[in-house]
Amino acid sequence: MNERAPLVPVVSIVGKGDSGKTTFLEKLIRELTLRGVHVATVKHHVHDYDIDVPGKDSWRHARAGAMTTMVSSPDKFALIANVQREYTLPELARIACDSGADILLTEGYKREATTRIEVARHARSEALISKPEELIALVTDMPHLAPEGVPSFGLDDAPGVADLIATRYLAAVPGRGAARSSAGAKGAEDCLSTASLPGDATGGN
Repeated sequence: MNERAPLVPVVSIVGKGDSGKTTFLEKLIRELTLRGVHVATVKHHVHDYDIDVPGKDSWRHARAGAMTTMVSSPDKFALIANVQREYTLPELARIACDSGADILLTEGYKREATTRIEVARHARSEALISKPEELIALVTDMPHLAPEGVPSFGLDDAPGVADLIATRYLAAVPGRGAARSSAGAKGAEDCLSTASLPGDATGGN
């Protein structure tokens, strides 16, 4: 079968626990959004979790046996589904693209991510978890840890990292930012993934 990589770039924010990943990711999301970039995010959990609120109607639907529950309002839509296996990053990128995002930022994925920005804070650890070839940037208060050729940014330098991401990954994204308002969201043909979603009859195996 002919397979194409998703047009939505995937950049993973990784680091040891309590290194400041979420704090920096918040700053980066805010910076990119201010520039007109449509950002999707995914937080990786290695264990099972319950995202729904116990006692709410959708939670009760799921406890009664619904395999998929949805909540819809004029401003938001949420879907919670049981899956037979964990989605891959390309599959998540397809979902992000279908939603109209320009980029998918992930928090976590220490094993799967191949395009990484590592956050390293001296108070937490002086060792990196990523291989040099996996890193596109290091966010740290220890710039001497940056491998050769990997740019280093301060812990508060979200604008600098946003510049890097925009230059490397967003310049060629169709319909990005201001141009998107007239061009509209990406068409379904632009959101092809390297793998089909579980249970997707239109995709390959």
